Amino acid sequence: MTGANLIEQPETLLPAEPEVTEALSRTGTQDISTVVAAHPKSSLAWAALADVTHSQGRLLEAYAYARVGYHRGLDALRKAGWRGQGPIPWSHAPNRGVLRALFALRRAAAEIGETDEFERLTEFLNGADATVIPLLRSEATDAQNFPAAPPAVSPGEDPAPPTAAFFIQGEN
Repeated sequence: MTGANLIEQPETLLPAEPEVTEALSRTGTQDISTVVAAHPKSSLAWAALADVTHSQGRLLEAYAYARVGYHRGLDALRKAGWRGQGPIPWSHAPNRGVLRALFALRRAAAEIGETDEFERLTEFLNGADATVIPLLRSEATDAQNFPAAPPAVSPGEDPAPPTAAFFIQGEN
């Protein structure tokens, strides 16, 4: 057989959520739940809520919010034609909500000792876009606005940083 590689998966590109992005950019951290209530299908909004609760040391709530964002993201990906694998590029801004939710869930999984889930999500993110984990790690290093929760991971494991801080900071 010759021709195109039939194994290679096409990129999945999600539609933009300008109303969610705008709402998050003008909302303080204490009011993110109102954005989630107004946009419950948005993985970006759920990731933002997971980040705020994580920054407050509420790890189980952060895990739960990140898990909802993860599932909403899977729904959006499937609706966009994703078949369980293939690239989900960070460079396409509307994909970032899903990727941030995955990253927040990865962080929370590490912090509550869900090692298998941490590893699975690391593999998922690397398969979606290998630049995401290093990129979000460097963003977390650059943004020190959230108090760090004491890590509950083994040495050498790197839980994900807060992911929505970059939408929240803005002009606040």
